[in-house]
Order: sequence, then C-alpha cells, then structure tokens
Amino acid sequence: MSSLSRELVFLILQFLDEEKFKETVHKLEQESGFYFNMKYFEDEVINGNWDEVERYLGGFTKVDDNRYSMKIFFEIRKQKYLEALDKHDRSKAVEILVKDLKVFASFNEELFKEITQLLTLENFRENEQLSKYGDTKSARAIMLVELKKLIEANPLFRDKLQFPNLKNSRLRTLINQSLNWQHQLCKNPRPNPDIKTLFVDHSCGQPNGARAPSPANNPLLGSIPKPGGFPPLGAHGPFQTAPTVPPLAGWMSNPPAVTHPAVSGGAIGFGTPTNPAALLKHPRTPTTANPSMDYPSGDSDHISKRSRPVGIAEEVNLPVNMLPVTYPQSHNYQQDDFHKTVARTLTQGSTPMSMDFHPLQQTLLLVGTNVGDIGLWDVGTKDRLVVKNFKVWELGKCSMALQASLVKDPAVPVNRIIWSPDGTLFGVAYSRHIVQIYSYHGGDDIRQHLEIDAHVGGVNDIAFAHPNKQLCIITCGDDKTIKVWEATSGAKQFTFEGHEAPVYSVCPHYKENIQFIFSTALDGKIKAWLYDNLGSRVDYDAPGHWCTTMAYSADGSRLFSCGTSKDGESHLVEWNESEGAVKRTYQGFRKRSMGVVQFDTTRNRFLAAGDEFLIKIWDMDNTGLLTTIDAEGGLPASPRIRFNKEGTLLAVSTLDNGIKILANADGLRLLRTLENRSFDASRNAAETVTKPLINPLTAAANAAAASSSGTPAPAAITAMNGDSRSLVDVKPRIADESLDKSKVWKLMEITESTQCRSIKLADNMRTSKISRLIYTNSGVAILALTASAVHLLWKWPRSDRNTSGKATASVSPQLWQPPSGIFMTNDMTDNNPEEAVHCFALSKNDSYVMSASGGKISLFNMMTFKTMTTFMPPPPAATFLAFHPQDNNIIAIGMDDSTIQIYNVRIDEVKSKLRGHSKRITGLAFSNVLNVLVSSGADAQVIY
Repeated sequence: MSSLSRELVFLILQFLDEEKFKETVHKLEQESGFYFNMKYFEDEVINGNWDEVERYLGGFTKVDDNRYSMKIFFEIRKQKYLEALDKHDRSKAVEILVKDLKVFASFNEELFKEITQLLTLENFRENEQLSKYGDTKSARAIMLVELKKLIEANPLFRDKLQFPNLKNSRLRTLINQSLNWQHQLCKNPRPNPDIKTLFVDHSCGQPNGARAPSPANNPLLGSIPKPGGFPPLGAHGPFQTAPTVPPLAGWMSNPPAVTHPAVSGGAIGFGTPTNPAALLKHPRTPTTANPSMDYPSGDSDHISKRSRPVGIAEEVNLPVNMLPVTYPQSHNYQQDDFHKTVARTLTQGSTPMSMDFHPLQQTLLLVGTNVGDIGLWDVGTKDRLVVKNFKVWELGKCSMALQASLVKDPAVPVNRIIWSPDGTLFGVAYSRHIVQIYSYHGGDDIRQHLEIDAHVGGVNDIAFAHPNKQLCIITCGDDKTIKVWEATSGAKQFTFEGHEAPVYSVCPHYKENIQFIFSTALDGKIKAWLYDNLGSRVDYDAPGHWCTTMAYSADGSRLFSCGTSKDGESHLVEWNESEGAVKRTYQGFRKRSMGVVQFDTTRNRFLAAGDEFLIKIWDMDNTGLLTTIDAEGGLPASPRIRFNKEGTLLAVSTLDNGIKILANADGLRLLRTLENRSFDASRNAAETVTKPLINPLTAAANAAAASSSGTPAPAAITAMNGDSRSLVDVKPRIADESLDKSKVWKLMEITESTQCRSIKLADNMRTSKISRLIYTNSGVAILALTASAVHLLWKWPRSDRNTSGKATASVSPQLWQPPSGIFMTNDMTDNNPEEAVHCFALSKNDSYVMSASGGKISLFNMMTFKTMTTFMPPPPAATFLAFHPQDNNIIAIGMDDSTIQIYNVRIDEVKSKLRGHSKRITGLAFSNVLNVLVSSGADAQVIY
C-alpha cells in the first residue's frame, strides 16, 4: 500500500472517530494494522474481553511472529486460565488449556505441565509462584503493565503506537478544497452552489436547467468495484490493471529465438510481462538486503495485508520461559509425524558435507565428507558398506590446472553427492575441478563409471535429469558456468554462460514436458535455462543475495528456495512461478546464522532446515515455525540434513564427525522390521537345544510375512507403506530398544576415575539411608525414598551456570518442598519396619508418584506433595510398582505373595490378578510398543 493510501486510512480513522463510529474505528485499526490504539486495548484487557483482545491483537501480530508476540499471547491466555480456576469453573479452565495454552506445550513442556497441574489444586495460589496472586482486577492491572512493555519493545508495533498529529476534520477539509476547485472549473459557476453528492465531480447546472448525470448512469465512472476488492489508491494517476502473465508451459512452447538480456523483468516461471504496469503489479524481489519482509504475489491465497518482519530486531531475552518454536493453529499434528527419535548414530570419521538417500532402498545413505571421503551406509543394519578416500582415477587425463592445485593442496572436500533417479548411478562433485560418477550394483558393489574434469575451480553442485528422454549430468562451478553431460559417455552437450559470479547450485525440473534448469549464483542471481544455446530465460534476485539452493516439493508442484546472506541472514521462501514473486516467507531463523543454512523437503508437507544447532520444521502452508528438533544435542550450528524419499527417516550431521538418523513412527517401524529380520537370521543360524526366548515383535513380523506371498521382504514393505498407525502405538523416545544401545554404552565406557564428576545432595533433614533413587522423566530432578518412608526431591534451578535446568554435576541441586512444608510420607506397618520393601514409580509426565514402604500404597501429587489416595493395606505388601505407559490410572503392583495385581485407581478396582512366580515380585516393566508386561521375581524367573 502506498504512503498516500496509508495516510488516507488515518484520515478515515479520524473521520470515523469524530462521527462516533467506535466499533468501526477499531475494526479498521485492526484490519489495516496501521495504528494500535493502546487506550482501547487497555480497556478491553481491564474488562476481561479476552476474545476481542486477541482479535484486535491479531491485526498486528500472531503468536508465532517473534518472542515478544509469543509472550504477549501467553500472558493473556494464562490470565484467562487463572480466572477460570479462580471461579472454580473447571470445564472452562480445561477448554482454555486445550484450545489456547496447548500451543505452548512444545515451547516449554515443563511450564505446560506446571500449568496443567494447577487443575489438581483447590486453590492455585498453593503454587509457590502464584502465591501472591491477588484478585482478578489487580491481576489484570499488573499483567497490563507487562503487556504494554512487551508491545512497546516489539518491533512489529514500531511506528504504530502514535497517531499522526492532524488538524480536526482533516478529511472534510480536503473534500471541501476539492469541491471548491471543481466549482472554479465550472463553465457557469453559481454564487451559492447546491452540492448534493460526492459520487461525481461537482458541476453547476446548465442555464436551461439541465441536470448533471447521476452516479448510476455516468459513463465516466465505469463499473463499480466488487465488494471486498477495494482498488489500490495510486499516488499520481488512475488505477491500472496488470496484463495476465503467460503461464510457464505456454512460454516454454514458444521459446524466443534470441538470447535474453542479462537483466530481465521476467518472472520465475519465465513469463515476461511487456507492459511496465505488470512489473509494478508483480514486482521482483527487491534488491534491498533487508531480509525481514514478505513479498506476496498477486494471485496468492496468502497475501498479507502488510509486510511483516520475519526476525526480531535487537532481540532481548524475556524473563518468562519462552522458546522460538510454534505450532500453526489450523492443522492437527501428531508427534508420530515428526522425526524426534534418534534411531541410529553413525560414526563417519570426517565431517559430512553432503548426504543423499537411495531413491528406492529407503535405508541406503550416501555420505560425502570434508576430506573427500565417500561412504555408503545401510542405516537399517547400521553397517557401513563402502568407504572410499578421494583419488583421481586418471591424473594424466586431467587438466594442468587441476594437477597443479592437487600438488599445492591435496585436500579435496566433497561439495555434493547425489543418486540418479533410478539409483543405478551416483555422482560426486568435488571442490576441485572434477566430478566422479559411480555405478551401483547392490550391496557393497560400487564401480567407477565416469570421471569428468568439469570446471575450472570448484564444482559446486551436481544433479541428474532426463532431457530428451536421455539421462544427463548437470554441473555448475566457480567458472560461472552450468554444463550438461551425457551420463553414459560423459560427452558434453551444453555449456550455459551468463552468470557474473560463481554458480552455487542447480535445480533441474520439468513441467508439461518442458525440461529446464534453475541456477543460482553467489551474487544472488537466479537464472533459468532450456536445453538449448539461447541463453537464460530469467534473471532474478534471490532473497539474501548469496548462497541459495532451490528445490521442488515431492510432487513437483511447488518451488522453494533457501539461502543465507554474507551477513548470516537466512531466508526460506516459496515462489509463485507464474508471477515470478515470493509467495511465502517462512519465519523462525536466528538473526545471524552461523553458516550457510541447508534445507530439504518431504512428503509435500514439511520443510526442514538446519540452523541454530537445531533442525527446524515448517508446514509448507504456514510461515510460522512448526517445531524444532535437537536430536539429543551434539549438532553443529548449521547441520547438514537429508530426508529419505518416503520421508520416514532424516539424516543430520553432528559435531563429532558423525551422522544421526532420526525417525518418525513409520521410520521406527521400518528400522525395527529390518532389525528383526536380521536378528531372526542370526538367531536361526546359532540356534541350539536351549529353548529360545520368544520375541513378540519378531513373531508379529514373521506372521505378517507368512500371510503374504511368502517373501519376507515385500511383506515388511507392505506393512510399512500401509496405514499401520492403528496397529501399534509407537512412542518414539522409547521405541527402539535394540542392540544399538549396548554399542553406544561401549563407546562411552568409563575406565578412569578422572572421567567421573560427583556432587553431594544436600539433606537438611538428616534422614536415614536412601532405599530408592531415580531421576525424574524430564531429567530436571532426583527423587529419593528413604528407609524412614519419607520422599526427598532435589531440583536443579535454572541459572547462568545451568540455563537448561537439567541434571548436571556442575551445579548442585536444591532440596525442594512446597510452600506448605509438608512431606510425602508413606504408611508403614509396625511389624519389622526395617524389613519393609520400599518401592515407588513416577507417572510418565512426572505429575504423580506412587509409593509403598511395607504399608498401604500411596499416590502423591508431585507439585504439592499432597496425598491423593491410599489403597491396598497389607498383607500382602507391595514390592514393586509400575504405571501403564498410556494410562496413569492403570497400575501394575507386584506383591510379596508372588502375585501381580492390575489396579485401576480411578474406579478403585483390581482389574486382574496374575500368577506365575513362586516368590515376591522384584521387577515390572510395561512395553511401550506392545501390549506386554514383563515381570521378574525373587525366584529368578522372568515372565512375559
């Protein structure tokens, strides 16, 4: 919107306010986003009109815009939640928790847990942090002070908090001036003109009494604009309509016969408008270095009302637990969709620079490193099938420039490694001159196929394509060229020249049988080429103006690019090909990335990028950051990432020259199936007369295989590709309990005392010996049960030395008690208390602890230490306890009479009693994948 249009909105706002159209004024403020009326906002907050508060805020910012915005919405929704609790309106509080506060669960899971646990309290002021909460009125006033500070600090509200200094009735004054000017232009001006309409220009009546035409039949007005399509106000002329830009395929079918100039106004879809109005209507990405603006396209369904910053200027740390991770409001995602489980850890030995999964064999991973090594891994079996060091195959055939550079510095990193579309070849682009093409024949059988001295300097990218139904290799390099090679013989077919800087990446594609190549250069230029010698069809500026890569979605319908500027500002965008404009700019990058950000796409649904020591995930249809994955730590600042073709596995490089394979639920099933097949084979080979243990998971896999065509491999793949979500509920963090864990622990074997660090847990109570000791599931506390039946809880506080608040030996934890000062103390019997068996179990979200010390079983609230209930007085006494992983109300209780009771706390009923042991129960464990309970007893038996 032009500056005059913006000023017109302010004039209208003033007019509406003067005419007392109060609701309309605030609606226009919100819809235009030009002026944030702090006074109106304050009134709505004080009155508790929360729906209107969020609606009004929504015109200026969204939850996922930046940390300031996130904190603003969190404080509002938290206050609404607390007010519902204060009124004892539990149903309303639950509704707010689920609909409004759930979005923050992934940002800070601990905070969300604590908020959820407030539901269990009679008065939420029992919580230590809320003990000073007053009445509703004072709480709103205190929150409002904080909100005003956040709004004033939020860069999105800059220049929107001050209304322009206007004279009264400025719009009326301008209209009067216009009418006066029109009256002066009348052919027969009257001394006292009678002006009855503003719909047409004023004109005094003719001498014969003829009247001016009415607005309805005035031919100069043209057609009335459609509702909702208010036309843009031009600064110096009438409204202009841009001509229709021809589509991609339409232009491709009639390519020009001459080379296009170096600077073209063409769109990224190669449709070049000839009318200057089209360039104004659909501008190219501005050449400014400012990375924080969205450039919407003309036909985009996601046109924003105004440009909105992606990052945060002069960002500061807020005092509340907020992390820059967001969930979009319009989609329902399951944790199974995300690759949050580290299923494999591979040790490459040198830094991975490029990775690619086989297009057909989903667990076959190619890796190229910074020292020129290439590796081939089967991540299903965790075997490295191939490792090859860099070597020029025929040095005598190479150019003298390459030979001289190798003598000067033999280190030759891999810039890119990639499979051909059918997986029979793979190509390696090196940082010096050459590409090497290998043929793959299955297993560990790779053979030298082609070695091409492709470019002067580094070869920055390589890709495969099928122009004219013939497999070709496409390369680009430091010599500012793109070259096309025949994949069988290595013969050069095309050389594309036109870039004025080293070419950084290539992206071949086709639409409607038209084959073309996008290329990006280090000066930020994007060009497009057909397989001819007619030059580039597009000259275009990429956001960031430096290292940019482009990629299509899996179905080839959507184009994305990701780039990082020299200043470290990163941009992930979707393009509107027919318009040649940035359709959508994704938010969530740090202000200064510490390296060139790499990205990938998967399943026509998600985008991923490595940034800020994390993997960041976006939904393709939402600009806000969807989630982040830390892969259990150990990632570089800008990790390399790569999805497999089915989108079930994600490879990410690590700081210790390794690769982590992350899996979603389907990926875990795939790996587990392969693992079980491997385990079954080895078990059958080594089978003895000893009765083997039955593995229910292997049995299930074998049963599935037996019910198919008789070949185990296709059966496993069929189960993988089908809708298996309803068959088994996989919990990613715990699902893959394989032999891989033993290998990890061997790598971390402690052999010297210097490898250990110790701290002493403070205990002011001078309690007796500790009988049981565990970490909480969240890793932020230690829970102990003493021989005197008292529980002790140590927590690690957040501090400068321990910003995560996780368990560490660097900082001593603090013995914690609720403000009430009570302890969690078990019931004990009078008979031989020293012989009592102490046992306890934590619920999966650390909200409750179930415990026994020879007497009744107690259920405690971990937040307040209050006893929720007691049950099952002895005899028999409980000796081991376990929560069901999917339902905290179901408890397995091992007894000293050798029985196991499955107990439902909610209905206070024993659902079943299991027998089989002959002595007391010493251990219980539920499977997180199967409907199985494993028990151990003092009789030395383990029973499924």
